[in-house]
Amino acid sequence: MVEMVRRPYESAFEKHALANPEVLCISADLTSSCEIDKFRDNHPDQFLSMGMAEQNMMSFCGGLGLAGYRPFIHTFGVFTYRRPYDQLMASIAYPRRKVRIMGFLPGITTPGGMTHQAIEDISVMRSMPNMTILETGDATEVESICEAADSIDGPVYCRVLRGSVPRLFDTPIVVGKMRELGLGSDVLIVTAGITTEEALRATKALEASGVSVRHLHLNTIKPFDAEAILDHINSVKFGVVTLENHVTEGGIGSLVAEVMADNGVGKKLKRLGLKDTYAHGGSRAYLMRYYGLDALALTQGVEAIIGQGLSITEEDLTAARVDAVHSLVKAEGL
Repeated sequence: MVEMVRRPYESAFEKHALANPEVLCISADLTSSCEIDKFRDNHPDQFLSMGMAEQNMMSFCGGLGLAGYRPFIHTFGVFTYRRPYDQLMASIAYPRRKVRIMGFLPGITTPGGMTHQAIEDISVMRSMPNMTILETGDATEVESICEAADSIDGPVYCRVLRGSVPRLFDTPIVVGKMRELGLGSDVLIVTAGITTEEALRATKALEASGVSVRHLHLNTIKPFDAEAILDHINSVKFGVVTLENHVTEGGIGSLVAEVMADNGVGKKLKRLGLKDTYAHGGSRAYLMRYYGLDALALTQGVEAIIGQGLSITEEDLTAARVDAVHSLVKAEGL
């Protein structure tokens, strides 16, 4: 049984901010939605509400960084780059301000449809010079994301999970170091964020079908450890499957493809993710199944890599964990 942790970001941010008085809590009118409402109430001297004015917020936080503060921006991921892109680049990325951008609702973790789903944020942010990108995949990584982000000498964008979050790992994020969850010899699976839990659901069924799985979990998307990933690719017989909560262009699949192309690796690559489409509204489980981001889609991706049918069904997979679409802890609700 997977342990579920309620609102891990809430306590983690408070602990970090109180230990570091230069840290300021910045809200873009989504305070309770980003689990900082209690911080606002209990520590008003370290809290600033900028309202629904993200362009101004980015420029303002660039100024805070210049003045020696380390602002933590809290809003939904889509509002950190779509509307305020110019201010994000000119006021934060270009001058390398120590601004920590906490982007909630990554990918299809919300039923809010395209206006709320950050599905191309990695591709946008990783093309931006000086920007570091981190992604949380479980409660332990959420609990350690503030310290990890605040260790970066420059701006950092984080894809943060909220609400009720599963605990999959025992150790905190180490910036730049991927987690080795399986060291098999047939197929390499590369995941991040919520897709790692899906890959863990599929691993036992794949192993039972005779497939030796090597599984990497990424929490540091940029900078990307190309040398380490290359060693893992060269250690498997057939090829690589990437599974991401993002469009397949510009994300993890593209990162792996670039490493393979740059180094002349002649192995197969199957990229699973959103295929040139916006996602509609629905529960996380429904959207992951509909768009081919779940454990069953992963097993089919492995079949394509090894050139063999495995006949794995939903019944063969580890049971899915189903969250309520709306709940008191806002696991998926707006």
